[in-house]
Amino acid sequence: MTTLSLSRSIRLVFAFGVVAVTTRIADAQALRNLALQSATDSVSPPPLSSKAQTTPSLEPKALDILKAASARLAAAHSMSFTAIVTYENPSRLGFPLAYGTKSEVLLQRPDKLRVLTLFDGPASEFYYNGKTMMAFAPKENLVAVAAAPATVDAMLETAYHSAAVYFPFDDVIVTDPYKDIAQGLSVAFYVGQSHIVGGTTTDIVAYDSGGVFIEAWIGAEDKLPRLLRAIYDDDPLHLRHVLVFSDWKLDVTVPNDAFSSSTAASAKRIPFASPNILPGSPSSNNAVKPVTAPTNP
Repeated sequence: MTTLSLSRSIRLVFAFGVVAVTTRIADAQALRNLALQSATDSVSPPPLSSKAQTTPSLEPKALDILKAASARLAAAHSMSFTAIVTYENPSRLGFPLAYGTKSEVLLQRPDKLRVLTLFDGPASEFYYNGKTMMAFAPKENLVAVAAAPATVDAMLETAYHSAAVYFPFDDVIVTDPYKDIAQGLSVAFYVGQSHIVGGTTTDIVAYDSGGVFIEAWIGAEDKLPRLLRAIYDDDPLHLRHVLVFSDWKLDVTVPNDAFSSSTAASAKRIPFASPNILPGSPSSNNAVKPVTAPTNP
Protein backbone atom coordinates (compact mmCIF):
# COMPACT_ATOMS: atom_id res chain seq x y z
CA MET A 1 0.00 0.00 0.00
CA THR A 2 1.41 3.39 -0.87
CA THR A 3 1.10 6.85 0.58
CA LEU A 4 -1.72 7.63 -1.83
CA SER A 5 -3.66 4.63 -0.58
CA LEU A 6 -3.04 5.28 3.07
CA SER A 7 -3.73 9.00 2.94
CA ARG A 8 -7.23 8.11 1.81
CA SER A 9 -7.64 4.85 3.68
CA ILE A 10 -10.43 6.14 5.88
CA ARG A 11 -12.30 7.77 3.00
CA LEU A 12 -14.50 4.72 2.55
CA VAL A 13 -17.34 6.68 0.97
CA PHE A 14 -19.33 5.73 -2.13
CA ALA A 15 -21.08 8.30 -4.27
CA PHE A 16 -24.44 7.22 -2.96
CA GLY A 17 -23.14 7.33 0.65
CA VAL A 18 -25.21 7.11 3.79
CA VAL A 19 -25.50 10.43 5.60
CA ALA A 20 -27.19 9.17 8.76
CA VAL A 21 -23.84 9.05 10.53
CA THR A 22 -23.07 12.74 10.02
CA THR A 23 -23.44 13.57 13.71
CA ARG A 24 -21.16 10.73 14.77
CA ILE A 25 -18.58 11.74 12.21
CA ALA A 26 -18.60 15.31 13.52
CA ASP A 27 -18.28 14.06 17.11
CA ALA A 28 -15.39 11.78 16.18
CA GLN A 29 -13.60 14.59 14.35
CA ALA A 30 -14.06 16.96 17.28
CA LEU A 31 -12.70 14.38 19.72
CA ARG A 32 -9.78 13.66 17.44
CA ASN A 33 -8.95 17.35 17.17
CA LEU A 34 -9.05 17.74 20.96
CA ALA A 35 -6.84 14.70 21.43
CA LEU A 36 -4.38 15.94 18.82
CA GLN A 37 -4.21 19.35 20.49
CA SER A 38 -3.68 17.75 23.87
CA ALA A 39 -0.88 15.60 22.55
CA THR A 40 0.71 18.57 20.82
CA ASP A 41 0.61 20.66 23.99
CA SER A 42 2.22 17.93 26.10
CA VAL A 43 5.85 18.11 27.16
CA SER A 44 8.22 17.16 24.38
CA PRO A 45 10.17 13.94 24.94
CA PRO A 46 13.89 14.17 25.71
CA PRO A 47 16.17 14.29 22.66
CA LEU A 48 17.27 10.94 21.26
CA SER A 49 20.86 9.83 21.50
CA SER A 50 23.00 10.16 18.41
CA LYS A 51 22.75 6.40 17.91
CA ALA A 52 18.95 6.42 18.12
CA GLN A 53 18.76 9.33 15.72
CA THR A 54 20.48 7.31 12.99
CA THR A 55 17.88 6.64 10.30
CA PRO A 56 18.00 3.39 8.30
CA SER A 57 18.64 3.92 4.62
CA LEU A 58 17.01 2.23 1.64
CA GLU A 59 18.24 -1.28 2.31
CA PRO A 60 18.61 -3.35 -0.89
CA LYS A 61 17.03 -6.44 0.69
CA ALA A 62 13.91 -4.52 1.67
CA LEU A 63 13.63 -2.99 -1.79
CA ASP A 64 14.07 -6.39 -3.43
CA ILE A 65 11.17 -7.81 -1.40
CA LEU A 66 8.90 -4.89 -2.28
CA LYS A 67 9.85 -5.15 -5.97
CA ALA A 68 9.24 -8.90 -6.00
CA ALA A 69 5.79 -8.50 -4.46
CA SER A 70 4.90 -5.77 -6.93
CA ALA A 71 6.14 -7.83 -9.87
CA ARG A 72 4.08 -10.85 -8.78
CA LEU A 73 0.92 -8.75 -8.60
CA ALA A 74 1.62 -6.90 -11.85
CA ALA A 75 2.14 -10.16 -13.75
CA ALA A 76 -1.30 -11.55 -12.88
CA HIS A 77 -3.91 -11.17 -15.62
CA SER A 78 -6.68 -11.73 -13.09
CA MET A 79 -6.89 -12.09 -9.32
CA SER A 80 -9.27 -12.39 -6.42
CA PHE A 81 -8.70 -11.81 -2.71
CA THR A 82 -10.39 -10.83 0.53
CA ALA A 83 -9.41 -7.54 2.20
CA ILE A 84 -10.23 -6.69 5.80
CA VAL A 85 -9.49 -3.08 6.71
CA THR A 86 -9.31 -1.94 10.34
CA TYR A 87 -8.69 1.68 11.30
CA GLU A 88 -8.76 3.54 14.59
CA ASN A 89 -10.55 6.70 15.67
CA PRO A 90 -10.63 8.26 19.15
CA SER A 91 -13.57 7.32 21.36
CA ARG A 92 -15.36 9.71 23.70
CA LEU A 93 -12.87 8.62 26.37
CA GLY A 94 -9.93 9.42 24.14
CA PHE A 95 -8.83 5.82 23.68
CA PRO A 96 -9.06 4.58 20.09
CA LEU A 97 -11.91 2.45 18.82
CA ALA A 98 -11.39 0.14 15.87
CA TYR A 99 -13.69 0.17 12.83
CA GLY A 100 -13.53 -2.29 9.99
CA THR A 101 -14.80 -3.39 6.60
CA LYS A 102 -14.51 -6.65 4.68
CA SER A 103 -14.39 -6.69 0.89
CA GLU A 104 -14.35 -9.46 -1.68
CA VAL A 105 -12.32 -8.29 -4.68
CA LEU A 106 -12.20 -9.63 -8.24
CA LEU A 107 -9.94 -8.08 -10.89
CA GLN A 108 -9.38 -8.81 -14.57
CA ARG A 109 -6.79 -6.67 -16.29
CA PRO A 110 -6.82 -4.26 -17.91
CA ASP A 111 -10.41 -3.13 -17.59
CA LYS A 112 -12.62 -5.02 -15.12
CA LEU A 113 -13.14 -4.82 -11.36
CA ARG A 114 -15.73 -5.94 -8.82
CA VAL A 115 -15.70 -5.06 -5.12
CA LEU A 116 -18.35 -6.43 -2.76
CA THR A 117 -18.24 -4.86 0.70
CA LEU A 118 -20.90 -6.46 2.86
CA PHE A 119 -19.80 -5.49 6.38
CA ASP A 120 -19.26 -3.72 8.65
CA GLY A 121 -21.36 -0.61 8.12
CA PRO A 122 -23.56 -0.01 5.05
CA ALA A 123 -23.18 -2.75 2.43
CA SER A 124 -21.99 -1.68 -1.01
CA GLU A 125 -21.16 -3.17 -4.39
CA PHE A 126 -18.96 -1.72 -7.10
CA TYR A 127 -18.78 -2.89 -10.72
CA TYR A 128 -16.51 -1.73 -13.55
CA ASN A 129 -16.62 -3.34 -16.99
CA GLY A 130 -14.27 -1.15 -19.02
CA LYS A 131 -16.99 1.24 -20.13
CA THR A 132 -19.05 2.13 -17.08
CA MET A 133 -18.64 2.10 -13.31
CA MET A 134 -21.56 1.38 -11.02
CA ALA A 135 -21.79 1.89 -7.24
CA PHE A 136 -24.74 0.11 -5.62
CA ALA A 137 -26.23 0.28 -2.10
CA PRO A 138 -28.34 -2.91 -1.75
CA LYS A 139 -30.21 -1.97 1.41
CA GLU A 140 -31.22 1.45 0.13
CA ASN A 141 -31.68 0.12 -3.44
CA LEU A 142 -29.73 3.09 -4.83
CA VAL A 143 -27.26 3.00 -7.68
CA ALA A 144 -24.91 5.54 -9.25
CA VAL A 145 -23.69 4.89 -12.79
CA ALA A 146 -21.14 6.82 -14.84
CA ALA A 147 -19.01 6.43 -17.94
CA ALA A 148 -15.53 5.21 -17.11
CA PRO A 149 -12.05 5.24 -18.70
CA ALA A 150 -10.72 2.14 -20.44
CA THR A 151 -8.28 0.94 -17.74
CA VAL A 152 -8.53 0.09 -14.05
CA ASP A 153 -5.82 2.62 -13.16
CA ALA A 154 -7.59 5.50 -14.89
CA MET A 155 -10.97 4.41 -13.54
CA LEU A 156 -9.71 4.45 -9.92
CA GLU A 157 -8.51 8.03 -10.33
CA THR A 158 -11.75 9.13 -12.01
CA ALA A 159 -13.94 7.44 -9.40
CA TYR A 160 -12.05 9.09 -6.56
CA HIS A 161 -11.94 12.59 -7.99
CA SER A 162 -15.52 12.59 -9.23
CA ALA A 163 -17.31 10.79 -6.40
CA ALA A 164 -14.89 10.08 -3.50
CA VAL A 165 -15.10 6.36 -4.33
CA TYR A 166 -11.94 4.82 -2.95
CA PHE A 167 -10.62 1.38 -2.04
CA PRO A 168 -7.76 1.21 0.49
CA PHE A 169 -6.29 -1.77 -1.37
CA ASP A 170 -6.24 -0.09 -4.78
CA ASP A 171 -2.45 0.01 -5.03
CA VAL A 172 -2.22 -3.78 -5.17
CA ILE A 173 -4.46 -3.86 -8.25
CA VAL A 174 -2.89 -1.07 -10.31
CA THR A 175 -0.63 -1.84 -13.25
CA ASP A 176 2.65 -0.98 -11.48
CA PRO A 177 2.39 -1.19 -7.65
CA TYR A 178 6.08 -0.47 -7.06
CA LYS A 179 5.94 2.79 -9.00
CA ASP A 180 3.59 4.24 -6.40
CA ILE A 181 5.60 2.81 -3.51
CA ALA A 182 8.81 4.35 -4.83
CA GLN A 183 7.32 7.84 -5.02
CA GLY A 184 8.32 9.56 -1.79
CA LEU A 185 10.10 6.50 -0.40
CA SER A 186 12.63 7.74 2.17
CA VAL A 187 13.32 4.71 4.36
CA ALA A 188 13.11 0.96 3.82
CA PHE A 189 14.61 -1.82 5.93
CA TYR A 190 14.23 -5.54 6.52
CA VAL A 191 12.81 -6.52 9.93
CA GLY A 192 12.88 -10.32 9.82
CA GLN A 193 10.57 -13.27 9.24
CA SER A 194 7.27 -14.32 10.81
CA HIS A 195 5.53 -17.69 10.88
CA ILE A 196 2.21 -16.57 12.35
CA VAL A 197 0.71 -14.24 9.74
CA GLY A 198 -1.51 -15.61 6.99
CA GLY A 199 -0.67 -19.22 7.79
CA THR A 200 2.68 -19.01 6.00
CA THR A 201 6.21 -17.69 6.36
CA THR A 202 6.42 -13.97 5.62
CA ASP A 203 9.22 -11.47 5.22
CA ILE A 204 8.65 -8.30 7.23
CA VAL A 205 9.65 -5.01 5.65
CA ALA A 206 9.22 -1.53 7.11
CA TYR A 207 9.32 1.62 5.04
CA ASP A 208 8.33 5.27 5.13
CA SER A 209 6.82 6.89 2.06
CA GLY A 210 5.38 10.39 1.84
CA GLY A 211 4.72 10.80 5.56
CA VAL A 212 3.37 7.32 6.34
CA PHE A 213 5.27 4.59 8.16
CA ILE A 214 4.28 1.14 6.91
CA GLU A 215 5.13 -2.35 8.09
CA ALA A 216 4.41 -5.08 5.55
CA TRP A 217 4.25 -8.86 5.89
CA ILE A 218 4.90 -10.43 2.46
CA GLY A 219 4.90 -14.14 1.64
CA ALA A 220 8.46 -15.43 1.56
CA GLU A 221 7.64 -17.95 -1.16
CA ASP A 222 4.67 -16.59 -3.10
CA LYS A 223 5.57 -12.87 -2.69
CA LEU A 224 1.96 -11.90 -1.93
CA PRO A 225 1.12 -9.33 0.76
CA ARG A 226 -0.63 -10.72 3.83
CA LEU A 227 -0.68 -7.77 6.23
CA LEU A 228 -0.01 -4.03 6.07
CA ARG A 229 0.14 -1.84 9.17
CA ALA A 230 0.42 1.94 8.79
CA ILE A 231 0.80 4.98 11.04
CA TYR A 232 0.96 8.60 9.89
CA ASP A 233 4.30 10.20 10.74
CA ASP A 234 2.73 13.40 12.03
CA ASP A 235 -0.05 11.76 14.08
CA PRO A 236 0.84 12.18 17.78
CA LEU A 237 -1.81 9.60 18.67
CA HIS A 238 -0.17 6.99 16.42
CA LEU A 239 -3.54 5.67 15.31
CA ARG A 240 -3.18 2.44 13.36
CA HIS A 241 -4.58 1.49 9.96
CA VAL A 242 -4.38 -2.23 9.21
CA LEU A 243 -5.10 -4.12 5.98
CA VAL A 244 -5.26 -7.93 6.04
CA PHE A 245 -5.22 -9.92 2.79
CA SER A 246 -6.40 -13.52 2.46
CA ASP A 247 -7.78 -16.02 -0.07
CA TRP A 248 -5.37 -14.97 -2.82
CA LYS A 249 -6.05 -16.51 -6.23
CA LEU A 250 -4.06 -15.37 -9.27
CA ASP A 251 -4.87 -15.89 -12.94
CA VAL A 252 -8.29 -17.26 -12.11
CA THR A 253 -10.95 -17.99 -14.71
CA VAL A 254 -13.50 -15.19 -14.54
CA PRO A 255 -17.17 -15.63 -15.56
CA ASN A 256 -18.33 -13.31 -18.34
CA ASP A 257 -21.08 -11.82 -16.17
CA ALA A 258 -18.92 -11.22 -13.08
CA PHE A 259 -18.64 -7.48 -13.59
CA SER A 260 -22.29 -6.55 -13.84
CA SER A 261 -25.46 -6.92 -11.78
CA SER A 262 -29.01 -6.84 -13.08
CA THR A 263 -30.25 -6.07 -9.55
CA ALA A 264 -27.96 -3.05 -9.28
CA ALA A 265 -28.79 -1.86 -12.79
CA SER A 266 -32.51 -1.78 -11.97
CA ALA A 267 -32.14 0.15 -8.70
CA LYS A 268 -33.13 3.79 -8.25
CA ARG A 269 -30.57 6.08 -9.93
CA ILE A 270 -28.74 8.85 -8.11
CA PRO A 271 -25.87 11.07 -9.34
CA PHE A 272 -22.38 9.59 -9.41
CA ALA A 273 -20.94 12.27 -7.15
CA SER A 274 -19.43 12.77 -3.72
CA PRO A 275 -22.01 12.68 -0.90
CA ASN A 276 -20.79 16.17 0.03
CA ILE A 277 -22.03 17.63 -3.24
CA LEU A 278 -25.19 15.64 -3.91
CA PRO A 279 -28.22 17.86 -4.53
CA GLY A 280 -29.87 18.76 -1.26
CA SER A 281 -26.92 17.78 0.92
CA PRO A 282 -25.80 20.33 3.55
CA SER A 283 -22.60 21.09 1.68
CA SER A 284 -23.92 20.89 -1.87
CA ASN A 285 -23.41 24.63 -2.33
CA ASN A 286 -19.88 24.68 -0.98
CA ALA A 287 -16.55 23.39 -2.18
CA VAL A 288 -15.92 20.93 0.63
CA LYS A 289 -13.33 18.18 0.74
CA PRO A 290 -14.59 14.60 1.10
CA VAL A 291 -15.24 13.52 4.70
CA THR A 292 -12.30 11.79 6.28
CA ALA A 293 -13.92 10.04 9.22
CA PRO A 294 -15.15 6.44 9.28
CA THR A 295 -18.71 5.80 8.17
CA ASN A 296 -19.22 2.95 10.63
CA PRO A 297 -21.59 3.32 13.59
